[in-house]
Amino acid sequence: MKRYVAILVCIVLLVTLGACRKDEEQQPAKEVGESIKTEDNFKQYKDKTTDENQVPNNESNNDNTTGEAKMTTTNVKDTENFYGIEFTEDSDIFTRIKGKSYKDDCTVPLSDLRYLHVLHVGFDGQAHEGEIICNKAIAEDLLEIFEQLYEAGYQIEKIKLVDEYNAEDEASMADNNSSCFNFRFISHTTKISNHGKGMAIDINPLYNPYIKTVNGNLNIEPANSTPYVDRAADFPHKIDETDLAYQLFTAHGFSWGGAWTTSKDYQHFEK
Repeated sequence: MKRYVAILVCIVLLVTLGACRKDEEQQPAKEVGESIKTEDNFKQYKDKTTDENQVPNNESNNDNTTGEAKMTTTNVKDTENFYGIEFTEDSDIFTRIKGKSYKDDCTVPLSDLRYLHVLHVGFDGQAHEGEIICNKAIAEDLLEIFEQLYEAGYQIEKIKLVDEYNAEDEASMADNNSSCFNFRFISHTTKISNHGKGMAIDINPLYNPYIKTVNGNLNIEPANSTPYVDRAADFPHKIDETDLAYQLFTAHGFSWGGAWTTSKDYQHFEK
């Protein structure tokens, strides 16, 4: 009788050990050197103290405490971090842009604009949160493009609302900030610019300046981007036809300012 009991105990132990071994085999192996794009690493990033490259007030926007409905696209995989919000005059978002990028003479209805939350890889190689105000007509395009840029590790130094610079384009560009909406008319006309409609975006503008000859004088914007005027030179963050941003934006139907003839706007994509 004791021998039978001992045999049964052995059988139970063998079955239990086999089940444990099977559970261990089913656990996925951790990859060595996981990229910054993983959710765990992003959470670690968010736990860090806010630095100068992190967007102010972003945590409240990411938590969507203002109650606006999130908008996204089926082609975006990470809808937790890449999403849009339709906002109104009662929104905290509008409070931040009123009188700045959304000027008192703005003729673009708020219903045509969207607030976008994205992630991007900074020049420090780390994950950063970005904010964009754009026209609803290109909102889904931008969410898809910025997710692909992020996944590829494409470096964009800053993506802040131009309102962080009091809606002054030169200040924003000089700080290499990538931005979209800023209401304005084209000089000496009543025609709204594409940035004024939220239909254009500038990427790493310090390294990809706007260049035009006016009355024989070379006009460069931002003014501190003179070292990057020579597009035959080799330097980081240069946008040309081989650049991933160029390829993704043009694939989504955007035109590139670097292909213009009377002027060159290497930072600029519009639709």
